[in-house]
Amino acid sequence: MPSAITTGRPTITKFTNCRLLKGDQLVNQDLWVSSSTGKIVRSQEAFYSEHSVPDITINLNGRIISPGLIDVQLNGAFGFNFSSIPEDPSTYGKLLRQVNKSLVQTGVTSYLPTLTSSNKDVYHQALPHLGPSGRYRVASDGAESLGAHCEGPFISPTKNGIHPVEVLVPAPNGFSDLEDIYGVENISSTIDRDGNIAPPRIRKITAAPEIAAMTNTIQEITSRGIVYSIGHTEATYEEASAAVAAGATMITHLFNAMRPLHHRNPGVFGVLGRAESLPRPFFGIIADGIHLHPTSIKIAFNAHPEGFILVTDAMHLVGLPDGVYDWGNGERLVKSGPKLTLEGTDKIAGSSISLIECVNNFLNWSGASIPQALKAVTSTPAAMLNLQGVKGCLDSDADADLTILDEQVDSSGFKSLVVDQVWKFGSKVFDREE
Repeated sequence: MPSAITTGRPTITKFTNCRLLKGDQLVNQDLWVSSSTGKIVRSQEAFYSEHSVPDITINLNGRIISPGLIDVQLNGAFGFNFSSIPEDPSTYGKLLRQVNKSLVQTGVTSYLPTLTSSNKDVYHQALPHLGPSGRYRVASDGAESLGAHCEGPFISPTKNGIHPVEVLVPAPNGFSDLEDIYGVENISSTIDRDGNIAPPRIRKITAAPEIAAMTNTIQEITSRGIVYSIGHTEATYEEASAAVAAGATMITHLFNAMRPLHHRNPGVFGVLGRAESLPRPFFGIIADGIHLHPTSIKIAFNAHPEGFILVTDAMHLVGLPDGVYDWGNGERLVKSGPKLTLEGTDKIAGSSISLIECVNNFLNWSGASIPQALKAVTSTPAAMLNLQGVKGCLDSDADADLTILDEQVDSSGFKSLVVDQVWKFGSKVFDREE
């Protein structure tokens, strides 16, 4: 992945007296980053071989440096719904940039902007804005898209949640239907303005493998570098296993919008219990206290900790006050804290929670360690997206995306990680004290 575009005077920053997230441990170690390359510096080589010295040294007084958080399911935030095309479509990009600048302040430096089931006009208009930020990244732009997540419309009409049934495609004939709905130019590699090959704008597709020819499309989808995620599905254990064997590597919001675990047929959840010699997918968990009971989260984590990914599934109402908001087609959403429901029903309509809040909930509900909780929003989603060594880690030459956290405990004993600073490509973009 190319280096970031740098603005301002290039600097090398050294963080000292800090704890770095390294695998399953917090390690007392200095960290050097460069705003020129946007990368984490090989500090020993820089100091001893190149005789470099840092321009700035920052004493973090024992605080934690985590890789920047990665949210692989975000439907919108701060008033902007990625699946809603504004009356003036030319403002879509501007609204998206505003979200990116606000989102980075929550500790999220990279994400997959998610489009819920829509008609094809929405995909054709929105996806050109949602592709990977790629070589034209600027730290001051805020959070970075790693590519779009298309959640639907190839899903089961009986597990649609709040996805409108009228736009679903429950009987696709094959990959040509995906090209028609999403747009050939969005599901294929393209040539960027410098003549380089750019990956597809779509990074992940959630679809129900049991509908019509969908399982037969998985190999074609994944051959393009796109993750196939099982979700909004009536799939049996056998159908989910067939999808994993065909190349599905993710499950969208495990337990939600899928047939429940049954002792005679464990359904989609059952693929997490497959033999170690067989592939087991990553899976998303919404730890907002509404979508899942804390014990269900613990069971899922213990079944396959290496695949456990925390996601928000947040809607555009995250960051807004409680109330009733228009949703579309005359329907409205009710926001009450992190809970979102379709007005007049008990249907859950995504969440309204930040990713660091999900981390804190999981930390307290599960008894997991801080490294285990942070891996679920850093190295594990990076591995799911095949970005090891680039995102989600503090290795030398990785992107210098950092979330600096203060560890706190309140009077009730609830442990919290508080976002103090965020750095993008080696430049500070947020400071809670400023």
